[in-house]
Amino acid sequence: MERVPALDEPLKKSLGPATAKVMAEALDLHTVGDLLHHYPRRYAERGELTTLADLPLDEHVTVVAQVADARVHTFNGSKGRGQRLEVTITDGSGRLQLVFFGKGVHKPHHDLLPGTRAMFAGKVSLFNRRLQLAHPAYELLRGEDGERTDTIDVWAGAQIPIYPATTKLESWKIAKAVDAVLPSAVDAVDPLPDALREGRGLAELPDALRLIHRPRTKADIALARERLKWDEAFVLQVALARRRHADTQLPAVARRPVPEGILDAFDAKLPFTLTDGQRKVSKEIFDDLATDHPMHRLLQGEVGSGKTMVALRAMLAVVDSGGQAAMLAPTEVLAQQHHRSVTEMMGELAEGGMLGGADGATKVVLLTGSMGTAARRQALLDLVTGEAGLVIGTHALIEDKVQFHDLGLVVVDEQHRFGVEQRDALRGKGKQPPHLLVMTATPIPRTVAMTVFGDLETSVLDQLPAGRSPIATHVVPAADKPHFLTRAWERVREEVGKGHQAYVVCPRIGDEEDQKKKAKASAEDQAEKRPPLAVLDVAEKLRTGPLTGLRIAVLHGRMHPDDKDDVMRRFAAGELDVLVATTVIEVGVNVPNATAMVIMDADRFGVSQLHQLRGRVGRGSAPGLCLLVSEMPEATPARQRLAAVAATLDGFELSRIDLEQRREGDVLGQAQSGVRSSLRVLTVIDDEEVIAAAREEATALVLADPDLTAHAGLRTALDALLDKDREEYLEKG
Repeated sequence: MERVPALDEPLKKSLGPATAKVMAEALDLHTVGDLLHHYPRRYAERGELTTLADLPLDEHVTVVAQVADARVHTFNGSKGRGQRLEVTITDGSGRLQLVFFGKGVHKPHHDLLPGTRAMFAGKVSLFNRRLQLAHPAYELLRGEDGERTDTIDVWAGAQIPIYPATTKLESWKIAKAVDAVLPSAVDAVDPLPDALREGRGLAELPDALRLIHRPRTKADIALARERLKWDEAFVLQVALARRRHADTQLPAVARRPVPEGILDAFDAKLPFTLTDGQRKVSKEIFDDLATDHPMHRLLQGEVGSGKTMVALRAMLAVVDSGGQAAMLAPTEVLAQQHHRSVTEMMGELAEGGMLGGADGATKVVLLTGSMGTAARRQALLDLVTGEAGLVIGTHALIEDKVQFHDLGLVVVDEQHRFGVEQRDALRGKGKQPPHLLVMTATPIPRTVAMTVFGDLETSVLDQLPAGRSPIATHVVPAADKPHFLTRAWERVREEVGKGHQAYVVCPRIGDEEDQKKKAKASAEDQAEKRPPLAVLDVAEKLRTGPLTGLRIAVLHGRMHPDDKDDVMRRFAAGELDVLVATTVIEVGVNVPNATAMVIMDADRFGVSQLHQLRGRVGRGSAPGLCLLVSEMPEATPARQRLAAVAATLDGFELSRIDLEQRREGDVLGQAQSGVRSSLRVLTVIDDEEVIAAAREEATALVLADPDLTAHAGLRTALDALLDKDREEYLEKG
């Protein structure tokens, strides 16, 4: 029988069934290798103790502190006389009370003498307005000889690992389990090639595992973390490099614009000059389209940077070559908006087969789920015959009955709104794999682009077209300063008085569907002071209150598509003054005359989402104004988030802030399905240099050895990283 490699040994064998069961259930750790890669969250120095001053209420904590005082109190209860042990511990920054009751007082009373140092773990609660731990678990800190000692000399400088723990499994129990399996670290298979490891002066893997769990100094921790960060970055980048390499092996039809074709005709009728950024990015895309393997490119750019123009020119290049191009939009409102703006920009070039259509014109069709039967049938016919060179639609494009004559390019707008399966299904509609252009207006820090979108080449549009106006953003603290909110509505009236228009954005719709959701809401949600403000309620209050007399309409996702389209048309035509909407206007809606936006309960939205919403104003020649209304107190993280949005218009800076606050989920895209993150020591936001260097090394290695035949350890690490779900995620890209 084949011997199980040491790190694949089930924990049941090393630790016994009871401990192994808790490890599996509480921490998802199953093998010796899993446990060795469960790294300490932080380290307490024996001599420089953990801070008690900032303990979070209702959280399970582990603290290292010294007993200052211990007293037994006798009291009369319903069952006669009882005892309560109160122990006060301190770490120099603060004091904390521990309480033990009944028969549970005897052992701690014996162990926890004044001057004793120990680790304590429990849930922080509040009693008589003081923080306390009731019946905490504890572990006395002992000297090298096994006896308890209180001399600082013995403890100073030594690092105590504090592990991510649970109520069922305290940090020191995890530490003891690690002690039991740590000798197996010598059998760890190294994923880094020797030349790379030696060239970069990195520790060997067994040493790094030993040092991260049992460091003697801070230098040990730094050495171990640097090595383990490289493991995570390099293995991930190899997975992505192999994906990119595999893409270059796929066949695709090269798509080149033809001289004096539809692209040239379109460029000739443009009433403005393309920005340098648009020209540069277009060249990158055209170079990719001209190759005989599929383009996989991410186009990111600020709201209003002209991504749609770049994408349309790429689509026309494909039409020139005899192919078709499809643009996938996340909502019907956005699909209709794109269809309207594309046909307006193209003019007679979009009237192929119609009276008045230009020579060489093509047809631009819209395909959404709510279209009437006749219009839908005609659109499907135009696609399968090749009559329509361009199609713009929602996920309705993905349905089985949709067939193309020759699909050459897929443009996905607002990438984060689509699942992998949806993109994959559309790409599968080409006779050969079509080229893929993914667009996002959510700026992505470079490190995230290299990891989350690491299988895509990246183009960045960071230059706004001429004529775009600045947007002033202010926080309106509605609870502290209600007169600020009154002034906000006055500002809206002033903008309308100048002939402009305004948006009011709310987090909720406010109809029966909302009520049903509210009924199902968790107890935690019910406990909130009030539900988020709703479009229907706010619109009514504005009509009868501060904005009375103005032309106000509502827009939200549950309206009939024809009604939504009608409202958007009227707003775009200037027939409405104020649009009260949900985030359905977040992307793609383009009304240059809209200059003001009031976002109600702005603290309910994420940083990037607020930045996206704000980008709907200031799209014309008049300056934009965005007011972030919140009832949250000034010192809260929510208000700090809003202050950050108000302080800068730099989307890349805001995306960093957003990521720092949320921390990264699983970079392979599985966070939403509950799969544990593949990153433990690497942080996408802070470790840019490591990620960039690992990407370079990985690309070179995969180019030289695509099947990793000479790198058995790396293949093993890849298999561990790419479980079935993640493998599929990468496969579908």
